[in-house]
Amino acid sequence: MTDQHRVDTLGCYGNPHVATPNLDRLAATGTRFDRFYTPTAICTPARASLLTGQAPFRHRLLANYERNVGYLEDLRDDAFTFSAALAERDYRLGLIGKWHGGVARNAASYGFEGPDLPGWHNPVDHPDYLAYLDERGLPPYRISEPIRGTTPNGNPGNLLAARLHQPVAATFEHYLATRAIEHLDRYADRYRTEGKPFFLATHFFGPHLPYLLPDAYFDRYDPDLVELPPSVAETFEGKPPVQRNYSDHWTFDTIPIEVTRKLIAVYWGYVTLVDEQIGRILDRLDELGLTDETSVLFTADHGEFTGAHRLHDKGPAMYEDIYRIPGIVRVPGEAPGVRHEFATLTDCTATILELAGCDPTPAVDSASLLPLVRGEHPEWRAELVAEFHGHHFPYPQRMIRDERYKLVVNPESVNELYDLFDDPHELHNRYPHPELAPVRRRLMRRLYDLLRERGDNFYHWMTPMYDIGASDHDPSLSVFELEESQ
Repeated sequence: MTDQHRVDTLGCYGNPHVATPNLDRLAATGTRFDRFYTPTAICTPARASLLTGQAPFRHRLLANYERNVGYLEDLRDDAFTFSAALAERDYRLGLIGKWHGGVARNAASYGFEGPDLPGWHNPVDHPDYLAYLDERGLPPYRISEPIRGTTPNGNPGNLLAARLHQPVAATFEHYLATRAIEHLDRYADRYRTEGKPFFLATHFFGPHLPYLLPDAYFDRYDPDLVELPPSVAETFEGKPPVQRNYSDHWTFDTIPIEVTRKLIAVYWGYVTLVDEQIGRILDRLDELGLTDETSVLFTADHGEFTGAHRLHDKGPAMYEDIYRIPGIVRVPGEAPGVRHEFATLTDCTATILELAGCDPTPAVDSASLLPLVRGEHPEWRAELVAEFHGHHFPYPQRMIRDERYKLVVNPESVNELYDLFDDPHELHNRYPHPELAPVRRRLMRRLYDLLRERGDNFYHWMTPMYDIGASDHDPSLSVFELEESQ
């Protein structure tokens, strides 16, 4: 699993410039999901959805703790987790890398072995990482040439990238892959000698910004290769004002466009660095002779703007750049292929449970991907629903997209409707256009029905405010008026 990973940076998803041979190899031998989405484009809620198989509104871990504005900071005590189900079947559990799933509880609280690595980005002061460097005589973390913009109040903006003065072997990414391989060796030994099955996750902190890379990756790609995303032409006309505010927060307009190209080129270098570390883990699986007995999943928690819509990072805008993510599943004995159904990060939960022989039904918002991996054609969702609850401040959103259109409901602002066939970069909000009134009405009603079926109380705002057709229930939640008896 990677963090903040654009799907269009992978060769297997069509990028002609970025070297990702290891993930491309995984895709070529597994099933690549072309329309794979996060349930919410923010780290902690998305990761909690993977752990529980539940949508964020249900597990209620709605924000990253660093910017938490009053939401829960840990899952409830009674929350279902796939790790608990696997532990009941005597699985050995490992998680190497980013946890970011709560404050009071860490990965070990849910049964995972591995160093406790908290936070949103590489914890380069962590004792285990420092010991790793010391044992190998590797130099410590040091950066130069920071790239920042200027915030609206004139202060330096968030760090976006910098040159890292370490060899590859000293990078946090190499350290994570090394620790994962060490765990894999131990788990393989127990599997051979005792038949004890294992689940091992490696969660890289990258390619999340800031992009901190050694020279070979910082300068790997020529910025002249970079085609700027067409949505840098974003004007924010007819869109929620919060998007322009976020653009100012991320200082896009204070950075020269040639620096934006360089940032994207450096991001590509980060993707290649992570791909190489994933390759080390996959190679070790081959060397151990376990490839034909081990299922492998690859995905990310959400995407990244990298200048699209004049934004960086992620935030209160439900564009494809941050909601569509990579999704690859390789199951021994299953033929490779590509699937175009709407699938989600949350679906990985039921998939893991079914692979381990566990009951997937407690993962109530998750559907196992195994029928699709097997080439079957089961009844499947025709639309995708996603949600957002805020970052820096509360900001509720719900989104539905079908084959062609995407509707985003913003209760405090203007709603959005995009025609993804005619406007794939989502530059033109068609919500007020009269010729699309039937589409708007259809999607609004369908979203309303799906939220009610789920139990997502967001639908209560929609009941009186939007065209959802005739109401079939008392929106006051109580019966105050009884029909007078005759």
